[in-house]
Amino acid sequence: MRLVEFAAQLEREGMLLRVSREVDPRFELAAVIRALRGRPALFERVRGHALPVASNLCASRALVARALGCAPGELLPRLSAAADEPRPPPVEPGAGLYEERPVDLGALPVLTHYPQDGGPYIASGVAVAVDPQHGRNASFHRAMLRGPGSLALRLVERHLHLYRQRGLTRFAFCIGNPVPVLLAAAMSVELGVDELGVAHALAPSPLVELAGLRVPPAEQVLVCEFTGELVDEGPFVDLTETPDIVRSQPAVRVERMFVRRGPSLFHALLPGDLEHKLLMGMPREPTIFREVSKVCECLDVRITPGGCSWLHAAVRIRKRGPEDGRRAIAAAFRGHRSLKHVWVVDEDVDLDRPAELEWAMATRFQGHRDLVIREDEPGSSLDPSADLDTSHTTKLGFDLTVPDLARAAEFRKVPPPLVVRLEDYGIPP
Repeated sequence: MRLVEFAAQLEREGMLLRVSREVDPRFELAAVIRALRGRPALFERVRGHALPVASNLCASRALVARALGCAPGELLPRLSAAADEPRPPPVEPGAGLYEERPVDLGALPVLTHYPQDGGPYIASGVAVAVDPQHGRNASFHRAMLRGPGSLALRLVERHLHLYRQRGLTRFAFCIGNPVPVLLAAAMSVELGVDELGVAHALAPSPLVELAGLRVPPAEQVLVCEFTGELVDEGPFVDLTETPDIVRSQPAVRVERMFVRRGPSLFHALLPGDLEHKLLMGMPREPTIFREVSKVCECLDVRITPGGCSWLHAAVRIRKRGPEDGRRAIAAAFRGHRSLKHVWVVDEDVDLDRPAELEWAMATRFQGHRDLVIREDEPGSSLDPSADLDTSHTTKLGFDLTVPDLARAAEFRKVPPPLVVRLEDYGIPP
C-alpha cells in the first residue's frame, strides 16, 4: 500500500484532517504540524507548490498497526520476526513515476522547519544503495537543500557511510515511502541484511524498477550521486528538539528526478515531533528485546517519548532470579548503543502507563542497591549534554523489579474485591 493510499484509508475512516487554507512551507507548515499533536493531516494548498503535503501518518502505535493490519500489541513481535526472517520482495515495473526535467528540487514542497536550521530539509527520505559484497541497504538520512539539484546528506558511520568508503557513488533517495519501508529503514539490522526484505516481511512491499535501480514505490524518487566533495551540513533541530551541530558531510548531485502523477503527496516528517520520534524509536525496541531475551525472559520493550524516543527505554521482564534485573539493564544497553537511561520492571507493570513506572520506582527501588552506573560510555551525538568531542556519557539503569522474590506478594497492588460495571449503577462509563 503506497503512502498516498494509506492516507486515503485514514480519510475514509475519519482519521485524516484536510487543511484547505494555504500554508507557507517556510516555518508556518511545521508550526501547524506541531500544533496538531500527532493528528494525521493533508495540507491541500502549500504556497508555491501544486503537490499536497501529508504529515503525522505514523504518529502513533495505533496508526502504524493500522498500516500493517495488526493490533498495536502485535507490533513488537511483528518487527522482531521481520528482522529475523526478511523476505525477498518481488519487482514490478515503475508505473506511475515520471521523470521531471530539468531537475529542480524547488518544485517539491520541502519544509524549512526552524529558523535555526541550515536551510530547507527533507527529513523523510530513505536512501537505497547496493554494495557488491554486502548487498542492498535502505536507511534514513536527512538532506539539506543546497540548490536546484544539490543536497548535503547527513551520514552517520553505519552502512551507507561504509558503502561510500567502498566506492559507492550512485544511489536512490526515496520520499513518501510505504509504512513498512519507513519502519524497516529505521531498524538497526546487521550489515548484509536487506531492509527492503524486512519491509516485505512486515507487509507486502514490492519494489519497482526505475532508472536501473530497484526502489520502493515511493511518491518521489531522486537518482543521486556522491560528488566526492564535503560541505557544511546543519544546523538541524533533531530528535531531541535541540539543534544538532554543523558538520562536514557529503555533497550529493541529483541526476534524475521522478515524481508520481495523479493522486500523490509529499511526506513531511517534522523533526522532533511525534511521527519522527515513533519512526526512529520504535524500530529500536526489537533489538533491545532480542538482547534482553538472551539473559532473561523479556516480555515487552518501550522506547519512551519523554526520552526523545531515543535515549530512554523501559523493559518488562518475568523475573526468575535475583540478578535478572541487572542482566536486563546490561543487555538493553547492548541492544541500543545510544540508550542513556533504562528502567526494568516486573510483569505486573504496564509500560504504556508512565505512572506505573513511577509507582514501581517508588515502591521497589533503592538507589544504593538497584542503581547501575556506567561512566564514560559511548552515547548519542544527539544528546547535547554528552561530551561534545566523543559523545561519551554516563548511563544509568534502574532495576525496579521486586527486590526479594520470596516476598513478592508484599510488593503487588491489591486488586479490588469485586469487578463491577458502572452502567449497573446508572453511571456513564
